Amino acid sequence: MSIHIHPIKAFDDNYIWTLINDSNKQAIVIDPGQAAPVIAYLEEHDLELTSIWTTHHHHDHTGGVAELQESYPMTHLVAHAEHNVEEDQTIKHDSTVSAWGCAAQVWEVFGHTASHIAYVLDIDGLKHCFCGDTLFSGGCGRVFTGTIEQLYDSFTRLNTLPAEALLYPAHEYTASNLRFGLSIEPANEAMQQALTQAEEKTAQGIPTLPVTLAHEREVNIFLRTQEPSVIAGVKSKTTLVDDKPLTVFATLRELKNNV
Repeated sequence: MSIHIHPIKAFDDNYIWTLINDSNKQAIVIDPGQAAPVIAYLEEHDLELTSIWTTHHHHDHTGGVAELQESYPMTHLVAHAEHNVEEDQTIKHDSTVSAWGCAAQVWEVFGHTASHIAYVLDIDGLKHCFCGDTLFSGGCGRVFTGTIEQLYDSFTRLNTLPAEALLYPAHEYTASNLRFGLSIEPANEAMQQALTQAEEKTAQGIPTLPVTLAHEREVNIFLRTQEPSVIAGVKSKTTLVDDKPLTVFATLRELKNNV
């Protein structure tokens, strides 16, 4: 069985990650904020939509669900009880979802919202993590209905994935996140190189995603809160009450909010 993963672009910077089973021409979509681009892609490639997975309730991640259910009435909708959709399978932390026999573990990654989840899909031993708006390449999501403590805990949880695990954020925010990161840690050469590559790809309309966790550990300041260079960079911008990782993380998020 061959599964490949394709990003369908939506709105200005959303990615609707699509799992495609080449052997039976079936597809699963994650966070369809819009139905039209999904339907167009499925029809162009002669694919049957069999399931929809959601990570959180925001409209740019669920807005296309109802129309897709109408267009593909046999579609199986997987969601948390608080995602404001009429799910067929209600999930919570440690639930398991199947993609053609491959198991996806459901993880709580609260913070951006109070019911945000991620799907950690194992395909031939490689982990693929669909993390919605919790972690972006080079950054993290804003806190809306969750808390900064939850978001920090979610980053800690995601950081337990294998280094080679692939992360699939739902937005193309990479270049702007890296520019902010370099304002904190300007001597980070990996971040400098990543920004150059991200700007080149973005200019060509090529996704900068997915990324490995190993890559994010080098370039994502929200995963680098214990690094002296990050702590010093934060202190150059504002007052830190202490150097604890959560304090640094929360202060970084506040600084990013005001960019």
